[in-house]
Amino acid sequence: MTSRERLFKKVRGDRKEAKISQIRHEQIYLAIQELEQEEGFSIVMLCDIAEIARSAYYKWLKRKPSKRERESEKLMKEITTVFEKVQGIYGYRRVTITLNRRLGKSYNHKRILRLMRVLGIQSIIRRKKSRYKKATPNHIAQNLLNREFQAEKPNEKWVTDVTEFKFAKATKAYLSAIRDLSDGAIISYVLGRKNNNQLVFTTLDQATAMLNGEQPLLHSDRGF
Repeated sequence: MTSRERLFKKVRGDRKEAKISQIRHEQIYLAIQELEQEEGFSIVMLCDIAEIARSAYYKWLKRKPSKRERESEKLMKEITTVFEKVQGIYGYRRVTITLNRRLGKSYNHKRILRLMRVLGIQSIIRRKKSRYKKATPNHIAQNLLNREFQAEKPNEKWVTDVTEFKFAKATKAYLSAIRDLSDGAIISYVLGRKNNNQLVFTTLDQATAMLNGEQPLLHSDRGF
């Protein structure tokens, strides 16, 4: 039996797993919609990053969600709210109890666990805090942009940010992008599995390679 046949057999043989797969795609589509509407990212670019067909995304936009899909979407928002409120210390059983009391429902803990896995969240293990040395003003980069997020010409002011994507349990991707403040255009972007300095530096290298002597001011929340 080929790997393709085994995959389809697995999906047909486990209806719960098939539903989880649908919800995962739902999360990806919602992320694309949010980034396109709020951040101005290209749908073509986002679909390429998520490795999904644009036709599938547009089909999802026109769909009529089922009652269970709408309920699961609201439930995942409630799960996220509870999880953030308790700072991630609750496991799926305590999250279930909290949700049932809060919403007056009787959700099964197995369903909550599946949705938490789709969201890629799990309770954290508390560890003893290590001592650290507080940063001094000499270690903090100067904010030259000074909240002036407008530019009169291209390549005068850039901003950079990293967006986290959650696809499944323990599966994350990070999109680093640089935007030109003159017209909001995306100058460069890089997708990586780790949110580190190398991801941002690679994005910066791509952007600066297109310059013709300009020296844009770059703003980043990271402090460099």
